[in-house]
Amino acid sequence: MIAPYRKHKDMDMNKMPEGMDHSKMHHGKDAHQGMSEHDHHAMMIADFKKRFYVVLALTIPIMLLSPMIQHFMGVNWAFAGSSYILFALSSVVFVYGGWPFLTGLVEEVKAKNPGMMFLIGFAITVAYSYSVAIVFGLQGMDFFWELATLILIMLLGHWIEMKSVMGASNELQLLVQFMPADAHMVMPDMVHDVKTDTLKENDIILVKPGEKVAADGFILEGESYLNESMLTGESKPVLKVKGDKVIAGSINGNGSFKVTVSHAAKDSYLSQVVKLVDDAQKSKSQTQLLANTAAKWLTVIALVTGIGTFLYWYLTGQTLAFAMERMVTVIVICCPHALGLAVPLVVAKSTALSAKHGLLIKNRTAFENARKITTIVFDKTGTLTVGKFEVTKVVSLNKTIDENELIRLASALEQKSEHPIATGILQKVKDLKLAIPATENFKAITGKGVEATVEGKKLLVVSPGYLTENKLTLPDGFTANDTETVVFVLIDQKLAGYIALSDEIRAESAEAIETLKQENIKSILLTGDNKKVAASVSKTLGMDSFFAEVLPHQKLEKVKELQAKGEFVAMTGDGVNDAPALAQADIGIAVGSGSDIAAETAGIVLVNSNPKDIVSLILFGKATYRKMIQNIIWATGYNVFALPLAAGVLFNQGIVLSPAAGAVLMTVSTVVVAINASLLKVRG
Repeated sequence: MIAPYRKHKDMDMNKMPEGMDHSKMHHGKDAHQGMSEHDHHAMMIADFKKRFYVVLALTIPIMLLSPMIQHFMGVNWAFAGSSYILFALSSVVFVYGGWPFLTGLVEEVKAKNPGMMFLIGFAITVAYSYSVAIVFGLQGMDFFWELATLILIMLLGHWIEMKSVMGASNELQLLVQFMPADAHMVMPDMVHDVKTDTLKENDIILVKPGEKVAADGFILEGESYLNESMLTGESKPVLKVKGDKVIAGSINGNGSFKVTVSHAAKDSYLSQVVKLVDDAQKSKSQTQLLANTAAKWLTVIALVTGIGTFLYWYLTGQTLAFAMERMVTVIVICCPHALGLAVPLVVAKSTALSAKHGLLIKNRTAFENARKITTIVFDKTGTLTVGKFEVTKVVSLNKTIDENELIRLASALEQKSEHPIATGILQKVKDLKLAIPATENFKAITGKGVEATVEGKKLLVVSPGYLTENKLTLPDGFTANDTETVVFVLIDQKLAGYIALSDEIRAESAEAIETLKQENIKSILLTGDNKKVAASVSKTLGMDSFFAEVLPHQKLEKVKELQAKGEFVAMTGDGVNDAPALAQADIGIAVGSGSDIAAETAGIVLVNSNPKDIVSLILFGKATYRKMIQNIIWATGYNVFALPLAAGVLFNQGIVLSPAAGAVLMTVSTVVVAINASLLKVRG
């Protein structure tokens, strides 16, 4: 259930801003149990719409029977008992139209947290009570028509605003809907349709042309192009072949294929994204806390100013009706509704939009702090480069072993590794149709390579750094061009040869670095690769500097060095071996994590490894923060202008605001905030 009339600090799918839960109006506490939040919210909008039209129909006769309106029009339609009919119609408007606000007032008093609903409920109760007293004998002029128009405008404002909030919520709803309800499960004798949520690990499902993939998994048989744009932001369809990972919710092209399910629906990538978005929308940032504090102060100011205004006018000789009217207008103008929505609406929009573009926000503060970044440290492999190493040459230094034998032995050690270099070597062996031998006593040498026993020989595949450390000399005539990465093969502690691989620079990298320059953000390359490769990549892309031959545990130190110079550092890495550096950085961005979105140390996860996504993230973070500040300024600024007018400071010049005009101003400010939030976009 949606929490009733909660102060709207949390704008998410489970809690609407205060004044937005009307489930208790006349349905009972658990009337909507089992209904989706989305349907519940739609019912609330329909309820407000109905109340608005009923009050609109009653407001017309109320205005026609009102002595003040008749006086304006120069007519006298008063008849015996007309004041009692006016009282009866206004009572219906007060109780039926004002019910959401009155129950809200009670809830806020119970929670000892007066806010929006308390102020509106208080204002309409004062206006109604005073007008009733006039009907039953108190001298003065009632303001039933002001009461009716005030409630009418408040209902309209809430109705429009809830539709805006629902628009922001819909972004997340769209993600949820991307999961198909049914799947074709492959049984030994037939294909059987089952509910997606019943699938479990190792089940096999069939995906037909044009269908959505029902579960995360790996292609067992067949191939096809998949459209993953709604999940990862990658606009082009991606070719998936046997062994490739597929994400639930992606749309299949013309081929059909079978998938081995890797986990149940509740653990799928899409489910994790929805949970992540939901958590991000609940989490607070400094900007949200600022808005909440301002809203609390505005509530206090409204009550103090309202009562002060009433006492001032009444004690300086004005009528009780005039003093009451000023108080009601001040309290309505001061309602902190726009302020309460200023940040939550932007949060709802930005987190859901981000998820659709493959930018997953885990920490709101990290996302909003993107505007402060002065330096970005890029992990080279797979971010600035494609991350697919291809073998460019194999050189044997041992006359008894040819090139094919050298790479065959090396591949034995690499089959246990997921490093891109290992993938490159294994791909070459596969292309040469060589059989990969078995290994014994396998051991990784952190940051330097791997070692194992293969066919009775002690084999090492290591980086140049290992040779230097162990005082082994590089072979005569050894050359590697600036873009090649080289690994050396040692057999029984003797240098047997080397394998050179190269990794292509991504087409988007140069453009991303150029955009960062325009934003005055320095880009630094961080790699375990040799200085020649690092210098070449850094120069080609126009980066500010580079750190080469850096071991995983040294990455943290490099980030600290930059911070010591006063830089606000964002670090990009794969979230596994870069975890300490990601945690140390002011903003940790885990990239290329695909369905492993639980990169714990990173505040932000990018589904694709595209460097343009990192730039998009920073620009979007800045845009989001700007929207929040614009909304906060607007939501508080209009009070600075309207509050003195409501209190009557220009009364002697003939300028005063009626309660209805105050309600219009408050509604307009709320709608402006909602529209401004909805204009937020991710720049590609």
